[in-house]
Amino acid sequence: MSDFRIETKCIQSGYEPGNGEPRVLPIYQSTTYRYTSSEQMGRLFDLEESGYFYTRLQNPTNDAVAAKICDLEGGVAAMLTSSGQAASFYSIMNIAGAGDHIVCSSALYGGTYNLYAHTIKKMGVDATFVDPDCTSEELDAAFQDNTKAVFGETIANPALTVLDLEKFAKAAHAHGVPFIVDNTFATPINCRPIEWGADIVIHSTTKYMDGHAACVGGAIVDSGNFDWEAYGEKFKGLTTPDETYHGIVYTQKFGKKAYITKATAQLMRDLGSIQSPQNAFLLNIGLETLHLRMARHCENALAAAKYLKNHEKVAWVSYPSLPGDKYYERAQKYLQGGSCGVLTFGLKGGRSAAVEMMDKLKMVAIVTHVADARSCVLHPASHTHRQMNEKELLEAGVQPDLIRFSVGIENIEDIIADIEQAML
Repeated sequence: MSDFRIETKCIQSGYEPGNGEPRVLPIYQSTTYRYTSSEQMGRLFDLEESGYFYTRLQNPTNDAVAAKICDLEGGVAAMLTSSGQAASFYSIMNIAGAGDHIVCSSALYGGTYNLYAHTIKKMGVDATFVDPDCTSEELDAAFQDNTKAVFGETIANPALTVLDLEKFAKAAHAHGVPFIVDNTFATPINCRPIEWGADIVIHSTTKYMDGHAACVGGAIVDSGNFDWEAYGEKFKGLTTPDETYHGIVYTQKFGKKAYITKATAQLMRDLGSIQSPQNAFLLNIGLETLHLRMARHCENALAAAKYLKNHEKVAWVSYPSLPGDKYYERAQKYLQGGSCGVLTFGLKGGRSAAVEMMDKLKMVAIVTHVADARSCVLHPASHTHRQMNEKELLEAGVQPDLIRFSVGIENIEDIIADIEQAML
């Protein structure tokens, strides 16, 4: 981890060119890497030596960008994935398998909820979902003898619930399991969950990190703080010999980097959800302005939230940085740099009025995306969360009339003007 301040890390971390080397991170657009010694190639395949031999496992462009994200979050090791969904999947399946169990906050992105509630259930991993605002006693009661992890989002998409990170971290550690946090909406500019007890942090880099809706991607960062050896019986995949690598024990061989090494050597090897070097290159360009864009996103979103709160046709507004919001005090604690550029609101006319208003927008687009430079809206109940039933929608914090408004970095007066004309 560098000693730079976070704004400098956005630009300088991850890649340091040598004398006469490219100033800008190169795109290593190659699937393979040449060696002159068969013996050395063999050592690479046995994890006895570090190096590049096939881009599905590692690529210099990807590694540089992963190192930057790792530095931003304050971790010890990181990896890129092909999408945020892949990061969510890998983060759990790296330590859980058939017969295991996880505890999750119920306020999750719809795709993540479906992944944990249904898809990994088919693989034998069960999930118990708890209200993010549950008591410590209720959270404790969700754990089982076979629980392997606790999962939550710093700022839930689209519920905008601000998770009590310390409470969830304390519960996870009391039961000897890691706390995994999706920090996509806050980004490390506004919150670094590791500082609040998180063990593993994931991102959909598709969102603010890229910032321009140009490339899909994900990232996993390990804090290096969880003691896998202390709970060796629970995490045998990390603490006992891996026969697919001649009996290597990851915790003994790689220490604090055991979790990411295993995720790369096993999951990426077998499932192959690698981020392309081209996408990693574009992601790095986005990261260089992340600190500037997040400040503008938060400034614009707060102004938009205040406008909507005072509009006669608006029934309610949710934005963690808006004074009086349910999560305002918690946001002040965990999100000291601001929350994010996403807010939600509902109209007095309900679901039909929401759809009608969205169809009248001219500059603000209806897209299946969120958290980039351009302002956009979505109706989650009809789009991202449409697979959920009414009970699941309410548990995820998604009301039928909820409009997710991702406020971009355009001029705020133009953004508000478009919303205003659509309300007429």
